[in-house]
Amino acid sequence: MSKIANAFKNGKAFIGFLTGGDPSLAKTEEYIFEMIAGGADLIEIGVPFSDPIAEGSVIQRANLRALSAGTTLPKLFALVERVRQKSQIPLVFLTYLNPVFRYGYERFFQKCRSVGLDGVIIPDLPAEEQGEARIFAEKEGVDIISLIAPTSEERVRVIARNATGFLYVVSSMGVTGVRGEIQTDLASMLALARSVSELPAAIGFGIGTPEQARAMAGVADGAIVGSAIVRLIEQHGETAHEPLRRFVAEMKAAVLES
Repeated sequence: MSKIANAFKNGKAFIGFLTGGDPSLAKTEEYIFEMIAGGADLIEIGVPFSDPIAEGSVIQRANLRALSAGTTLPKLFALVERVRQKSQIPLVFLTYLNPVFRYGYERFFQKCRSVGLDGVIIPDLPAEEQGEARIFAEKEGVDIISLIAPTSEERVRVIARNATGFLYVVSSMGVTGVRGEIQTDLASMLALARSVSELPAAIGFGIGTPEQARAMAGVADGAIVGSAIVRLIEQHGETAHEPLRRFVAEMKAAVLES
Protein backbone atom coordinates (compact mmCIF):
# COMPACT_ATOMS: atom_id res chain seq x y z
CA MET A 1 0.00 0.00 0.00
CA SER A 2 1.39 3.41 -0.94
CA LYS A 3 1.90 6.32 1.44
CA ILE A 4 -0.14 8.77 -0.64
CA ALA A 5 -3.04 8.82 1.84
CA ASN A 6 -0.62 10.17 4.45
CA ALA A 7 -0.41 13.44 2.50
CA PHE A 8 -4.06 14.15 3.32
CA LYS A 9 -4.32 12.68 6.80
CA ASN A 10 -3.94 16.03 8.60
CA GLY A 11 -6.38 17.93 6.42
CA LYS A 12 -5.61 19.87 3.28
CA ALA A 13 -2.47 18.89 1.38
CA PHE A 14 0.09 20.99 -0.43
CA ILE A 15 1.65 19.11 -3.33
CA GLY A 16 4.76 20.50 -4.98
CA PHE A 17 6.33 19.59 -8.32
CA LEU A 18 9.86 19.97 -9.58
CA THR A 19 11.62 18.63 -12.66
CA GLY A 20 14.13 15.92 -11.82
CA GLY A 21 17.65 16.91 -12.83
CA ASP A 22 17.03 20.66 -13.12
CA PRO A 23 19.56 22.18 -12.73
CA SER A 24 21.24 18.92 -11.62
CA LEU A 25 20.37 15.70 -9.83
CA ALA A 26 22.30 16.84 -6.77
CA LYS A 27 20.32 20.09 -6.59
CA THR A 28 17.02 18.27 -7.16
CA GLU A 29 17.78 16.15 -4.11
CA GLU A 30 18.60 19.24 -2.06
CA TYR A 31 15.49 21.04 -3.28
CA ILE A 32 13.24 18.12 -2.37
CA PHE A 33 14.39 18.49 1.22
CA GLU A 34 13.86 22.26 1.08
CA MET A 35 10.28 21.60 -0.02
CA ILE A 36 9.84 19.12 2.82
CA ALA A 37 11.19 21.73 5.25
CA GLY A 38 8.70 24.24 3.84
CA GLY A 39 5.81 21.89 4.62
CA ALA A 40 5.08 20.01 1.39
CA ASP A 41 2.89 16.96 2.01
CA LEU A 42 3.65 15.16 -1.26
CA ILE A 43 6.25 15.79 -3.94
CA GLU A 44 5.94 15.11 -7.64
CA ILE A 45 9.22 14.56 -9.47
CA GLY A 46 9.01 15.21 -13.19
CA VAL A 47 10.82 12.74 -15.44
CA PRO A 48 12.28 14.94 -18.21
CA PHE A 49 11.07 14.08 -21.69
CA SER A 50 11.72 15.56 -25.11
CA ASP A 51 8.03 16.03 -25.98
CA PRO A 52 6.14 16.98 -22.79
CA ILE A 53 2.81 17.68 -24.44
CA ALA A 54 0.97 18.76 -21.28
CA GLU A 55 3.60 21.29 -20.22
CA GLY A 56 3.87 25.01 -20.79
CA SER A 57 7.07 26.87 -21.60
CA VAL A 58 8.45 26.97 -18.03
CA ILE A 59 8.46 23.20 -17.54
CA GLN A 60 9.45 22.60 -21.18
CA ARG A 61 12.63 24.60 -20.56
CA ALA A 62 13.26 22.67 -17.35
CA ASN A 63 12.92 19.40 -19.25
CA LEU A 64 15.53 20.53 -21.77
CA ARG A 65 17.92 21.65 -19.02
CA ALA A 66 17.54 18.34 -17.20
CA LEU A 67 18.06 16.29 -20.36
CA SER A 68 21.11 18.38 -21.27
CA ALA A 69 22.49 17.66 -17.79
CA GLY A 70 22.29 13.92 -18.52
CA THR A 71 19.23 13.05 -16.45
CA THR A 72 17.81 9.59 -17.09
CA LEU A 73 15.08 7.44 -15.58
CA PRO A 74 17.57 5.10 -13.84
CA LYS A 75 19.29 8.12 -12.28
CA LEU A 76 15.94 9.38 -10.99
CA PHE A 77 15.16 6.00 -9.48
CA ALA A 78 18.50 6.25 -7.66
CA LEU A 79 17.54 9.76 -6.50
CA VAL A 80 14.28 8.47 -5.01
CA GLU A 81 16.20 5.71 -3.25
CA ARG A 82 18.51 8.29 -1.64
CA VAL A 83 15.60 10.48 -0.54
CA ARG A 84 13.90 7.44 0.98
CA GLN A 85 16.87 6.90 3.28
CA LYS A 86 16.01 10.20 5.00
CA SER A 87 12.29 10.80 4.51
CA GLN A 88 9.01 8.91 4.18
CA ILE A 89 7.16 11.77 2.47
CA PRO A 90 4.91 10.46 -0.34
CA LEU A 91 6.75 10.67 -3.68
CA VAL A 92 5.38 10.25 -7.18
CA PHE A 93 6.81 10.49 -10.66
CA LEU A 94 5.15 12.57 -13.32
CA THR A 95 6.24 10.90 -16.53
CA TYR A 96 5.07 10.49 -20.08
CA LEU A 97 4.28 7.00 -21.28
CA ASN A 98 7.24 6.52 -23.62
CA PRO A 99 9.91 6.21 -20.89
CA VAL A 100 7.71 3.74 -18.98
CA PHE A 101 6.96 1.69 -22.08
CA ARG A 102 10.62 1.54 -23.10
CA TYR A 103 11.67 0.55 -19.58
CA GLY A 104 8.98 -2.15 -19.58
CA TYR A 105 5.81 -2.01 -17.49
CA GLU A 106 6.68 -4.90 -15.21
CA ARG A 107 10.28 -3.80 -14.65
CA PHE A 108 9.23 -0.16 -14.18
CA PHE A 109 6.69 -0.82 -11.43
CA GLN A 110 8.94 -3.32 -9.72
CA LYS A 111 11.60 -0.63 -9.60
CA CYS A 112 9.10 1.91 -8.28
CA ARG A 113 8.29 -0.41 -5.40
CA SER A 114 11.90 -1.28 -4.65
CA VAL A 115 13.07 2.34 -4.40
CA GLY A 116 10.00 3.50 -2.47
CA LEU A 117 8.08 5.47 -5.09
CA ASP A 118 4.39 5.65 -4.21
CA GLY A 119 2.73 6.52 -7.47
CA VAL A 120 2.97 7.77 -11.03
CA ILE A 121 1.10 10.37 -13.04
CA ILE A 122 1.12 9.71 -16.78
CA PRO A 123 -0.65 12.60 -18.57
CA ASP A 124 -0.69 10.91 -21.98
CA LEU A 125 -2.14 7.61 -20.72
CA PRO A 126 -5.96 7.93 -20.75
CA ALA A 127 -7.86 6.17 -17.98
CA GLU A 128 -9.45 3.85 -20.55
CA GLU A 129 -6.00 2.64 -21.67
CA GLN A 130 -4.41 2.04 -18.25
CA GLY A 131 -5.30 -1.64 -18.16
CA GLU A 132 -1.96 -3.25 -18.97
CA ALA A 133 0.08 -0.82 -16.86
CA ARG A 134 -2.37 -1.05 -13.96
CA ILE A 135 -1.96 -4.84 -13.74
CA PHE A 136 1.71 -4.42 -12.86
CA ALA A 137 1.17 -1.27 -10.78
CA GLU A 138 -1.40 -2.94 -8.55
CA LYS A 139 0.80 -6.00 -8.16
CA GLU A 140 3.59 -3.78 -6.79
CA GLY A 141 1.35 -1.51 -4.70
CA VAL A 142 2.07 1.58 -6.82
CA ASP A 143 -0.78 4.00 -7.57
CA ILE A 144 -1.48 5.27 -11.06
CA ILE A 145 -2.96 8.69 -10.42
CA SER A 146 -5.68 9.70 -12.88
CA LEU A 147 -6.34 13.19 -14.17
CA ILE A 148 -9.82 14.70 -14.43
CA ALA A 149 -9.95 17.63 -16.84
CA PRO A 150 -12.67 20.17 -17.73
CA THR A 151 -13.13 18.26 -21.00
CA SER A 152 -13.71 14.94 -19.21
CA GLU A 153 -17.45 15.69 -18.75
CA GLU A 154 -19.34 12.37 -18.66
CA ARG A 155 -16.06 10.49 -18.14
CA VAL A 156 -15.53 12.06 -14.71
CA ARG A 157 -17.46 9.37 -12.86
CA VAL A 158 -15.77 6.54 -14.78
CA ILE A 159 -12.29 7.95 -14.16
CA ALA A 160 -12.96 8.66 -10.49
CA ARG A 161 -14.53 5.26 -9.84
CA ASN A 162 -11.40 3.44 -11.01
CA ALA A 163 -8.80 5.88 -9.68
CA THR A 164 -6.16 5.15 -7.04
CA GLY A 165 -3.94 7.33 -4.84
CA PHE A 166 -5.67 10.67 -5.28
CA LEU A 167 -7.64 12.46 -7.97
CA TYR A 168 -5.64 15.03 -9.93
CA VAL A 169 -8.16 17.68 -10.97
CA VAL A 170 -6.96 19.85 -13.85
CA SER A 171 -8.11 23.41 -13.21
CA SER A 172 -8.13 24.73 -16.77
CA MET A 173 -7.92 23.71 -20.37
CA GLY A 174 -4.49 23.96 -21.95
CA VAL A 175 -0.99 23.21 -20.74
CA THR A 176 0.66 23.79 -17.38
CA GLY A 177 1.63 27.31 -16.37
CA VAL A 178 0.65 30.02 -13.91
CA ARG A 179 -2.68 31.67 -14.76
CA GLY A 180 -4.04 35.02 -13.70
CA GLU A 181 -7.53 33.63 -13.14
CA ILE A 182 -9.12 30.17 -12.93
CA GLN A 183 -12.76 30.14 -14.03
CA THR A 184 -13.56 26.44 -14.44
CA ASP A 185 -16.61 25.14 -12.54
CA LEU A 186 -14.45 22.94 -10.34
CA ALA A 187 -17.14 22.44 -7.70
CA SER A 188 -19.35 20.61 -10.21
CA MET A 189 -16.45 18.43 -11.40
CA LEU A 190 -15.60 17.53 -7.83
CA ALA A 191 -19.21 16.77 -6.97
CA LEU A 192 -19.37 14.26 -9.83
CA ALA A 193 -16.10 12.64 -8.76
CA ARG A 194 -17.06 12.47 -5.11
CA SER A 195 -20.37 10.82 -5.93
CA VAL A 196 -18.45 7.65 -6.85
CA SER A 197 -15.09 7.96 -5.07
CA GLU A 198 -13.85 8.65 -1.56
CA LEU A 199 -10.33 9.43 -2.74
CA PRO A 200 -8.96 12.88 -1.87
CA ALA A 201 -8.87 15.33 -4.76
CA ALA A 202 -6.22 17.97 -5.38
CA ILE A 203 -6.35 20.73 -7.99
CA GLY A 204 -3.40 21.56 -10.22
CA PHE A 205 -2.50 23.57 -13.37
CA GLY A 206 -2.27 27.35 -13.08
CA ILE A 207 -1.85 27.82 -9.32
CA GLY A 208 0.91 30.31 -8.64
CA THR A 209 -0.10 32.52 -5.69
CA PRO A 210 -1.15 31.92 -2.08
CA GLU A 211 -4.57 33.37 -2.92
CA GLN A 212 -5.09 30.85 -5.71
CA ALA A 213 -3.85 27.99 -3.53
CA ARG A 214 -6.25 29.01 -0.75
CA ALA A 215 -9.18 29.20 -3.17
CA MET A 216 -8.44 25.85 -4.82
CA ALA A 217 -7.90 24.05 -1.52
CA GLY A 218 -11.18 25.57 -0.38
CA VAL A 219 -13.12 23.45 -2.85
CA ALA A 220 -10.81 20.43 -2.95
CA ASP A 221 -8.58 18.48 -0.56
CA GLY A 222 -5.37 20.13 -1.67
CA ALA A 223 -3.51 22.24 -4.20
CA ILE A 224 -0.75 21.25 -6.62
CA VAL A 225 1.89 23.78 -7.67
CA GLY A 226 4.42 23.08 -10.39
CA SER A 227 5.31 25.86 -12.82
CA ALA A 228 5.71 28.49 -10.10
CA ILE A 229 8.23 26.25 -8.30
CA VAL A 230 10.07 25.37 -11.51
CA ARG A 231 10.23 29.06 -12.41
CA LEU A 232 11.81 29.82 -9.04
CA ILE A 233 14.45 27.18 -9.70
CA GLU A 234 15.01 28.60 -13.18
CA GLN A 235 15.52 32.08 -11.72
CA HIS A 236 17.86 31.05 -8.89
CA GLY A 237 19.59 28.02 -10.37
CA GLU A 238 21.86 26.39 -7.85
CA THR A 239 21.00 28.89 -5.09
CA ALA A 240 17.20 28.38 -4.94
CA HIS A 241 17.21 26.80 -1.47
CA GLU A 242 15.89 29.67 0.64
CA PRO A 243 13.45 31.14 -1.94
CA LEU A 244 12.04 27.67 -2.55
CA ARG A 245 11.58 26.82 1.11
CA ARG A 246 9.97 30.22 1.76
CA PHE A 247 7.60 29.92 -1.22
CA VAL A 248 6.48 26.41 -0.26
CA ALA A 249 5.88 27.57 3.33
CA GLU A 250 3.71 30.45 2.09
CA MET A 251 1.68 28.16 -0.16
CA LYS A 252 1.27 25.54 2.55
CA ALA A 253 0.03 28.17 4.99
CA ALA A 254 -2.51 29.36 2.41
CA VAL A 255 -3.75 25.80 1.84
CA LEU A 256 -4.22 25.28 5.58
CA GLU A 257 -6.18 28.55 5.80
CA SER A 258 -8.71 27.37 3.18
